[in-house]
Amino acid sequence: MGNLIHLSRIFVIMLCMVSCMHIMQAQQLPYEIVTVDGRSFYKYRVQSGEGLYAVSRTFSVTVAEILRHNPGSNNGLQNGQELLIPVTDSNEVNPITTIQQRPAGSDPADQNNTFRHIVVKGETVYSISRMYHTTVDQINRLNPGTADGITVGEHLIIPQRRIISEEKEENYRYHTILPKETLYSVSRTYRLKPEDVVRANPGLSIESFQIGKTIRIPFFESYEVIEPLEKQTTNVIHTVTRGETLYRIAGKYGVEVADIERNNPMLSGGLKPNMQLIVPVLRNKVEQISPSAENEANRLLTQQPSSQRVDMMKVGLLLPFLDQTSKGHLRLQEYYEGFLLAVNEMKNRGANLELYVFEIGKGNDTGKLESLLGTMEMQSLSLVIGGVSDTQIKVLSDFSRSKNIPYVVPFSHSNSEVLNNGKMFQVNPLNSLIHAKTVAYFTGKFRNANILFVGGGSNPQTELIGSLQVALTEKNIPFRSVETAQSLSTAIAPMLLPGKENLIIPISSDAATLREITGELSLLHEANPGIETPLFGHPDWQTYADMADAYTRFGTYFYTPFFVDEQARETKMFKDEFRRWYGRDPMDTYPVYGMWGYDTALYFLTALQRYGLQFEQSVNRVKVPTVQFPFFFERLNNWGGLINGALYIVQYETDGRISKTALNK
Repeated sequence: MGNLIHLSRIFVIMLCMVSCMHIMQAQQLPYEIVTVDGRSFYKYRVQSGEGLYAVSRTFSVTVAEILRHNPGSNNGLQNGQELLIPVTDSNEVNPITTIQQRPAGSDPADQNNTFRHIVVKGETVYSISRMYHTTVDQINRLNPGTADGITVGEHLIIPQRRIISEEKEENYRYHTILPKETLYSVSRTYRLKPEDVVRANPGLSIESFQIGKTIRIPFFESYEVIEPLEKQTTNVIHTVTRGETLYRIAGKYGVEVADIERNNPMLSGGLKPNMQLIVPVLRNKVEQISPSAENEANRLLTQQPSSQRVDMMKVGLLLPFLDQTSKGHLRLQEYYEGFLLAVNEMKNRGANLELYVFEIGKGNDTGKLESLLGTMEMQSLSLVIGGVSDTQIKVLSDFSRSKNIPYVVPFSHSNSEVLNNGKMFQVNPLNSLIHAKTVAYFTGKFRNANILFVGGGSNPQTELIGSLQVALTEKNIPFRSVETAQSLSTAIAPMLLPGKENLIIPISSDAATLREITGELSLLHEANPGIETPLFGHPDWQTYADMADAYTRFGTYFYTPFFVDEQARETKMFKDEFRRWYGRDPMDTYPVYGMWGYDTALYFLTALQRYGLQFEQSVNRVKVPTVQFPFFFERLNNWGGLINGALYIVQYETDGRISKTALNK
């Protein structure tokens, strides 16, 4: 793309099957189900040390729901107390699927060699392998069938990370949250403070600490095998008194005689008074669970970090401005020019701001960049923006992590650093995220349309089309396909439904195929006046200026992570200001680099000014009139950075209007 950066019976049967599955799952739960006033409840007996929060998490209900059906529980829970827990759609399925969907032959509580990952929208085996520092081959080997694709909600076995780094903060393993676990219990399992776990997972919150989610666990000295908490022991020193026997001592501590003998080799000479024996006792028997400590840990999941407002915002823009490869320096120069317009706008709004601009060299040669890191200017920065190559991004990511300052990657959409740096922001969206949101929009918007895919062309959008057709099939939304655009008017005519929206989706995004399709559609419209054949297409379509009339004639939709509405007030104001400053128009590229720099600077400088150095917690509260890019940032895991997941659905209406709708969540 040039400069583009990038079936009623069946339904009834399936419905019955789903209903039966729900009933079977409910019957398999280890809790009795009772009916009170026409509503179903689990009858649950409180375990030692459990509080309302722990019970609510086990059953995926709120504390308020438990209190509503169990008057008096607000005074605290007692060991053995019986509770009524409402059966809901979520808790009817989750406790069972958490177990059933795990591959057989492994204990979910033993996470020393492997752990579980639940697939979410937009993920691929490749992206998951990069997130967990493993390989596609290893994941495929542990999960037969994944080579053919994965689906949302699928449970995968992932090999545990066992690398020991010289840098202590780089030593960590992964833990999948199990039923009944809380932040406090997980911390106890790994003999950590809850603060240590939260610090290692900057995205952790009451919403993300959920059964099946994965968190990162730091370890500070060496990798060790961790037993589940209920199996862990602690050594108690017992001084032998006259007349005691090993059998009596073992009974006192609830252990086996063999356990004591194994830990005390001197017993080979017999048991003697005043001997000091090491007795391995279950931790849960000797360590008191503190409700106050549990509550304090839970508060860590809800508290917002201090804002750390910045009196003088010092921003570093670091790019290879002198790299003339493929005229890249001209695009970066224009990016900088747009960036300056946003800086000037911020200063006019009263922002105290200093901008430092650095030339960092090109490609994989990071010598110049690394020499800059020790300068006073770099050491004083409160925000870093830049880096183009993966090696440059790695250096700047390490710097931002060491200084605990936010780092924005403006161009790359394929580096893995963002998956492991909680202070990092990626402006360019992942294709997989864009495709997942496009599919969700499409299946909602066009579920009643007559959907027709048209093949042929030189640039097939295989990933999107494949995901879309799978989703349509799963939702029982019918669609049909025509193999080629040639003679389309003849091939497609019998498939068209008068009075209905006949949605045409070219599988390829290339211009030649699109022109061929619209030409054939024109013939169809001549023979069938009044027929509706809107088009749904791809980001490249915005670059085909000569197709605008055809887009309007048929009514056209396409998805894209960026779009410039030439009639919008923000666009006209930007272009007027750009001409006033630089005496020319921005270059004709997709996306427009001047607007890219302006949007990025305006958004992140506003975030820094309003919310300080910890603005990642509030970044989606920033609302500014961007020209080209929509912004909505999402974490793909609890420990990594944030990736822009927003996109536009652009619509050319038959009355000549053009609209763009931002899709965020």
